[in-house]
Amino acid sequence: MKQATHFSVQPGWRILLTDMGLNPDHLLRLAGLPADLFARKEATVSTDQYFSLWQAIEETAGAASLPLLVGQAISVEAFDPPIFASLCSPNLNIAMQRLSAFKKLIGPMSLTVDVGATMTAISVECYGNAGGIPKSLALTELVFLTQLVRVGTRQRIVPLEIVVPETPFNLAPYVDYFGVTPKSGAPVRVSFAHQDGIRPFLTANDAMWEYFEPGLRKRLSALGATASMSERVRAVLLEGLPASEYSIELVAKNLAVSKRTLQRQLSEESTSFTDVLNTTRLQLAQHYLRSPSVSQGEIAYLLGFQEVNSFIRAFKDWTGNTPGAYRDEIQSMR
Repeated sequence: MKQATHFSVQPGWRILLTDMGLNPDHLLRLAGLPADLFARKEATVSTDQYFSLWQAIEETAGAASLPLLVGQAISVEAFDPPIFASLCSPNLNIAMQRLSAFKKLIGPMSLTVDVGATMTAISVECYGNAGGIPKSLALTELVFLTQLVRVGTRQRIVPLEIVVPETPFNLAPYVDYFGVTPKSGAPVRVSFAHQDGIRPFLTANDAMWEYFEPGLRKRLSALGATASMSERVRAVLLEGLPASEYSIELVAKNLAVSKRTLQRQLSEESTSFTDVLNTTRLQLAQHYLRSPSVSQGEIAYLLGFQEVNSFIRAFKDWTGNTPGAYRDEIQSMR
């Protein structure tokens, strides 16, 4: 089975983090991710970046309370399309089967759904992390799945069983939340009674499911598609520019190809390393200039320029205009 290596950054991520009382910009800095990640259209994170962001969230919120913070902050606005689509299902059983099909689009995890005569068990596994699924992430997944069922049914559904690799030191808040005491074991699992598995979802909506399903299927079929070299170069540049690590040698090393191979593949795509670098810098510059609070000096730094005058000259070469004039023009249009 194909595993995704990159995951879409959804607008709901910023909403969820903010509702949890966390500062999304601080988390991105702590995780070493691009400062404009949540603002970029069609942004993605790699498996390593996903876990780096999770570690930053865990360090900031505290591993012990993080899963419950997520549970309290979950709202329809924060749901990714695969999750929102699962809420359109007739009941828990169908919702979990649909979610298991599309879970790999959300993050480096998979769901296994076992619908039996007396219960429905959902097991969670993750990949791409040397230490296995982080303790707080395991609990968060089970909190999320339980909350999803409660949102769908508008009832406080109590699981039959909660199983995690390691139970939290302070169990009381989790007993209060789940209505059952989590226990240690494997795999990470939540089980619901048969009657809860077929209990109707008040959020069921066939028309919305029919709207979401084709796009989700298309994303699944694209999991094996290979990104173009220019796209891969741009992804590395977005991370390396603020640290002035954007030379062709460093980019080639990060992509595990030779400099000559990188240049050849870019040439086959009718572009060059310099073109991709300048285009990436220009797009970032235009994004930052839309925010009055970011100075030209800060933008120059974020784009890897040694001094602000170099940035101003480059921007004028790219656009025929100065950064200040571009910013004034953008502000006048608002």
